Amino acid sequence: MSARSLKSVSWALTLAFVALLPVAISAQDAKSTKAATDNNPSRWDIFLGYSYLAPHGTVTTSPTIGSPITASYNAVNVGGLFSGAYFFNRYLGVQAEVGIHEWGTQSANGSNIGTHGNDDGFFSLAGGLIARFPAGAITPFVHGLVGTDDVDGPYHQPSTWGPALTVGGGLDYETPFFNHHLAIRLFQADYQYIHADFGSGDYGGRANINAARLSAGIVLHAGSIVPPPPVTLTCSASPDSVFPGDPITVTATAGSIEPKLNVIYSWSGTGASGTATTTTIATGALDPGTYTVKGTVKEGKAGKEGLKPGQTADCSASFTVKAFEPPTISCSANPTTIKPGESATVTSVGMSPQNRPLTYSYSATGGTVAGTGTTAEFSSAGAPTGVVGITCNVADDKGHSAAANTSVTIVAPVIPPAPKTQALCSISFVTDARRPTRVDNEAKACLDQVALDLQQQADAKAVVVGESNAKEKGITAKQQKVALKHKRAKVELFDAQRAVNAKDYLVTEKGIDATRVSVATGTADGQTVEDYLVPSGATFANDVQGTTPVDESTLKAEVRKPLAERHPAKKHAAAK
Repeated sequence: MSARSLKSVSWALTLAFVALLPVAISAQDAKSTKAATDNNPSRWDIFLGYSYLAPHGTVTTSPTIGSPITASYNAVNVGGLFSGAYFFNRYLGVQAEVGIHEWGTQSANGSNIGTHGNDDGFFSLAGGLIARFPAGAITPFVHGLVGTDDVDGPYHQPSTWGPALTVGGGLDYETPFFNHHLAIRLFQADYQYIHADFGSGDYGGRANINAARLSAGIVLHAGSIVPPPPVTLTCSASPDSVFPGDPITVTATAGSIEPKLNVIYSWSGTGASGTATTTTIATGALDPGTYTVKGTVKEGKAGKEGLKPGQTADCSASFTVKAFEPPTISCSANPTTIKPGESATVTSVGMSPQNRPLTYSYSATGGTVAGTGTTAEFSSAGAPTGVVGITCNVADDKGHSAAANTSVTIVAPVIPPAPKTQALCSISFVTDARRPTRVDNEAKACLDQVALDLQQQADAKAVVVGESNAKEKGITAKQQKVALKHKRAKVELFDAQRAVNAKDYLVTEKGIDATRVSVATGTADGQTVEDYLVPSGATFANDVQGTTPVDESTLKAEVRKPLAERHPAKKHAAAK
């Protein structure tokens, strides 16, 4: 067969390839095409482009007549490039390619030779691997192809087929206007090595051609890498735990269902039946335990559901039938602390999960508990002091029972401490040297507080203890007796007088009953009066030592008079 015939056959094969490739692609499952998205690259890429081929190489003939002829390949050949790629996954695939470059020229011994249609171009068929790297709207790719190339011979030499290697890559830009089915190949740059053997005739020779090829065009996308998702099915039981007699509903939820296909459901397992998405299970006759129900879904054409892979899915759901639960109880006592002989109320709160009838009973580690309902009375009679434990019991008609505990503390009666004499305020008599026993305003403030304490404690009494300093105590006991017997004013009992004067203020000016105030003298060295409050039950003599009662019958209170003003002449004489 001549080179021209081979080229004609090649053209026919190319046209058939281009024409039949879309038909093959359209045979893909409709579900795959529908599933194609931005994240699922196409299964098929068909490229139709315009191409430039720049070959570089020479062939020197060895004619039997004339001089040798050297032909060069150094002109740009224009034409078309067609390829189809099938991808196994997102990145890797196989590619078949047809290249036609028929409009170039050759030169021999410096002159152009060959004309269009007279074996003056390159026709290539190749196949190999292609790798792409999708990244949003752009997809870079590289490929390596092995094939054959129909190369024009030099100077009337018929064209010949020779092996060819192609390596290169390019960049596709996906347009959003065609629903991701069309992309623009911005460029495809390849290097080709072509070997041609033109024989040993007059115009024979060999050529090793290095060619650069640059192409651009459109890319058609078809199919999807991702297979149609299989049908899924999940089951759930609601509720998943019941008591005998309570119903359970099991629901099946299918996913990835094709709306155009028929779908059927089926159920199997304890108490499950029907062809709907739900089944209801009666548990009245079931023993306590765990049970499992299985659901199945199938899709497909009517009568052929589930025949294809991925069109069937199963699921299962478990539920538990529980035994009747025992009752529960809580227990409390009020009050929690009582005295011997007192009582407390015990309260129980019982509950049956299945609302069974309940009965109550009580016991205690001491004392007695009376009652059979939700309340009972605890009596501490006969129980020792301390914590007494009380147990509350509840039982249902199924023989189940429960208990709870509480306690009551019995405490011994509190014996209050014996009352004690309390020291109140102290009155000083040092500021008025001329009247060292007079109750002045500062003393009144203290006595007013004493009066208030007596008024607030009606059963309390007060003791007023007068004191004198060492100088005042220098008066002998005999002088005091004489002074008391003859009522001489020059000799005074300072400590007793101060106490009597303080009591007189409480009685005459504050209205305190005289029987509630006692006067005494102490042994301290000072010009003071100490006031004491004696609560009911307290003994002053035991609480305060070293005091001597004053005989009030022999000592009268001094009248509170202001100090007389001196005569001017006397003041003058005193000044001298």
